[in-house]
This record gives sequence, C-alpha cells and structure tokens, in this order.
Amino acid sequence: MTISIQHARDVLQQAELLCTHEQVQAALHKVAHQINAALADAHPLVLSVMGGAVVFSGQLLPLLDFPLDFDYVHVSRYGDARHGGAMHWKVEPRENVRGRVVLLLDDILDEGHTLAALRERVLELGADKCYSAVFADKRHGREKPIYADFVGMELPDRFVFGFGMDIQGAWRNLPAIYAVKEK
Repeated sequence: MTISIQHARDVLQQAELLCTHEQVQAALHKVAHQINAALADAHPLVLSVMGGAVVFSGQLLPLLDFPLDFDYVHVSRYGDARHGGAMHWKVEPRENVRGRVVLLLDDILDEGHTLAALRERVLELGADKCYSAVFADKRHGREKPIYADFVGMELPDRFVFGFGMDIQGAWRNLPAIYAVKEK
C-alpha cells in the first residue's frame, strides 16, 4: 500500500537524518574501491536486486573500473511491510550465471534471508563464485545467515529509508539516509 503524498512528507519531516548525502557518497566510493580491488580481473556478472538496489547499482556501476556484465533479479520479502515475510520471486537469476563470478548488489542487509537465498540460487545455477555487496548493513545484534563481502556503511537497528530504501513505497529517491522517528 502506497502512502499519500502528505503522509510521506510528514514522515520525512519527522524523521531523523542518519547519514548526509556526503556520507552516503563516501560510503559508495568506499565499497567501489573494495570491489575494484577484489574483482578487477574477474569480469563478473553483476546482478542488481530490484527494486531497492536500483539507486545503489546505478551510482556504483560507473565507479567500477573493470569490464562486467549486468543483469537483475527481483525478489521480495517485504513488499510495503516493515518486517520480512515469505520469499516472492518476480525475476529469478537466469542460466547466464553458469561458470561465472557473480556479484550480487543489494541496498541493505537486514536479517539476511533474501541475500542468502539469492546466493544459494546463483550457486545452484552453476556460478563459480558468488560475492555480495550491500550499501548498508544493519547492526541489530542477531546472527545472520549471510554476511556481505563488501559493505558501504553500517546502520543502527532502526527503520531506515533513502538511497534506494523505501518507506511504504516512498522516498527511495532521497540522496541521504533517514530513520523513522522513534516513538
């Protein structure tokens, strides 16, 4: 369910700015540097996880200084909810992963179930190696089934939005990271 324009504006007005545009860009360049160092000779297949990773992917790809192939997957556990649910595949990884080094790009590593399922599926389809990069890793103190190989920044255990992450479908387009006001 999409929120109204006024409600979306109210949420933003009441939200706490966690990371400025400059901090977001610094994290983006940090993760690009990590990936460039590790995958420069791999000619990887980069799979962007729609829709959250669209902003991260779009800004990260021009910073990578090696040849790559690009595709996407679309899986969701959230929809418009704040807590993960059942895995819903909209676009699965294609057979073009066979024999490839694959780099999965996602916006945030929260509980880790989506990224773990993607990694498992890519390896089942015959990828030689599967790496993952996330713009943000949420620190919530619980064990995760997967940890990203490349991380831009860590965020507190709060409901965050901006830079690809949404709140009820809104505000993926923000250049900074905000947290919903705690009650």
